[in-house]
Amino acid sequence: MILAAVSGGSDSKGLLLALHDAITLGGFSAFSLSACTVDHALRPESAEEARVVAAFCAEKGIPHTIRQWQGDKPVSGIQAAARAARYGLLADAAQGTGAICIVTAHTIDDQIETIAMRQSRSEPDAPGLAGMAAGVLVDRRAWVWRPFLHLCRAEIRAFLAARGEGWFDDPSNSNRRFERVRVRQELNGDGTSSADIRAAGRARIGSSERTALLLARHAQGFDGLVARVDPALFANMADTDSARAVLSIAAVVGGRHHLAGRETAARLATFLGDAEGGRMTAGRVVFDRRKSGLYLYREARDLPQIELQPGERGLWDGRFRVRNTGSDRISVRAGGETAELRARLIAAGLPEPVAKRAVKSAIGLFAMEGVSSHSDAAVPLLPTPCVQSHIDLYDTFLPCFDLMMANSIAALFGRDHYLTPPVHDVLTEKSG
Repeated sequence: MILAAVSGGSDSKGLLLALHDAITLGGFSAFSLSACTVDHALRPESAEEARVVAAFCAEKGIPHTIRQWQGDKPVSGIQAAARAARYGLLADAAQGTGAICIVTAHTIDDQIETIAMRQSRSEPDAPGLAGMAAGVLVDRRAWVWRPFLHLCRAEIRAFLAARGEGWFDDPSNSNRRFERVRVRQELNGDGTSSADIRAAGRARIGSSERTALLLARHAQGFDGLVARVDPALFANMADTDSARAVLSIAAVVGGRHHLAGRETAARLATFLGDAEGGRMTAGRVVFDRRKSGLYLYREARDLPQIELQPGERGLWDGRFRVRNTGSDRISVRAGGETAELRARLIAAGLPEPVAKRAVKSAIGLFAMEGVSSHSDAAVPLLPTPCVQSHIDLYDTFLPCFDLMMANSIAALFGRDHYLTPPVHDVLTEKSG
């Protein structure tokens, strides 16, 4: 089953009809189709628009579900928050219906706008300038495909008009408060060409594959706490792929969603080019350079604390996913430092001083037993399988450009490979 994300706008309605035609008339009867509308609950009309989409799907015999974004909405960054909520709700719907993938109706117009926005704040060769990937893995559990990335909005609207179909226009699409709207109006039909976008995508894939090989050959992970990088890799920070490998490891060790900015990267390159070695801290990460390699571990400061009720899940320090599998409330904080852990890290090949420093930021689980988490009465728990390394770079959104690289990083941090894409050329080449 394929799950189509349908808002009622022209793009998503065109996608729904094109897929419906392909499955019922075009020889793709092995597939089935369902639809989901996410009601962000940001406008009074949104609930009624979702019901209209549901009625349209019912007319076509397409199973449909509505998912609503519940709870308080942020005052700033509303579009980014809505995007994250939308994809999470779509992934829930896909799992609930047994869909093999989700499809969205992003177009070449959306792609050009995305690249223009990134160009305004990126280096000329930044990976993000490849634009949106044709596929992205959401929350490590659902692949989203964008089969209309090669089409422009005008073509989709012509398709709908020829069939006598209308659509909704979201007023936020003309609100200059949002960056995308301002960029769209300023582009006025100009922007990166399709050929340039395809070339940038191929370059992004090539870089990711080369970086994946560098990571596999020259990096080693230790208990999700420490990574070691060979001198052959960190001595070549002028090479884009080598720098990307080191900065990617640093982002995971520091629990960060993005690679370090250009100023931090330049400072790190200067430090690594100094024959004296030593330690440097940046982005919550200690870069500990020794003759045997470069060791990266989380600095032991500003470490958070969270509490989890029985059955509750949480993210600690951007580095570890935790699920409380017990029957009591627990505190999650630094405090996993044990003689056994230090000994294990040293036995695995870490220099003793590195192991002693790194374990200070190790995750600890403590049974609350009805007392404050700051109390000395909190009881430490033994490590359990409910703790897993989190890779903030890719665990929420993984573009298919970077799948090979993400799998190399996952291996470094003791994680299984990411979910393999279930659909390849069928949607991108045949639908629409």
